[in-house]
Amino acid sequence: MSTLLRVDASIRLDGSVSRALADSAEAAWKAEHPDGVVVRRDLGQHPLPATVWPTLAAAQVGQEPVAESDRMPLAEAQAIADELKAEIVNADAVLLAVPMYNYGIAQHVKTWIDLLVIDKDLAFGSRPLAGRPAIFALARGGGYGPGSPKEGWDHATPYLERIFGDVFGMNIRTAAAELTLAPVTPGMEELIDASKVSESEAHVEAETHGTVVARELVGKAA
Repeated sequence: MSTLLRVDASIRLDGSVSRALADSAEAAWKAEHPDGVVVRRDLGQHPLPATVWPTLAAAQVGQEPVAESDRMPLAEAQAIADELKAEIVNADAVLLAVPMYNYGIAQHVKTWIDLLVIDKDLAFGSRPLAGRPAIFALARGGGYGPGSPKEGWDHATPYLERIFGDVFGMNIRTAAAELTLAPVTPGMEELIDASKVSESEAHVEAETHGTVVARELVGKAA
């Protein structure tokens, strides 16, 4: 029996494209692996305390955060970090649903990642996540592909690829929908059809990734 760790980051519940894409990937995964377990962490609805990382980072160099507002009991901070590490290490696959905010990732996603990277074993030691599958379900309000006016402005996807692919060594599959703000943004009306096509294609990709990952895990367990 395999475990899928699903991490959502959208601050929205209704209308969230990243959540919807993750739903498609999860449904496909469950269809192939009905006895699999899904562990959920919702960073959008339940952000981690911003004081955890400064407390742990300062402790590593034998200090306390300069600002008292950035401090929390060290034991409490370490317990949170240990929980996050156990959560991802015990998962056979990760499904990460992240919208792009302000051309990058939101603070609550960065906090989660910082607490994983600060663990030297995950990032630079035995790297227990190396070789494990990760599915990205990404949503971008505009268009950032080659030749677009905002080409190069997507600072979310490359960062996530660097951390989970290069630092952790995971095998990444991506389903990304672009132009998701077209239906609700004045001046983007002419892009609505393209946004629907992008979202539809992203759902197909998400389903495919969910199916492939589940089959790989079931095959390994057989």
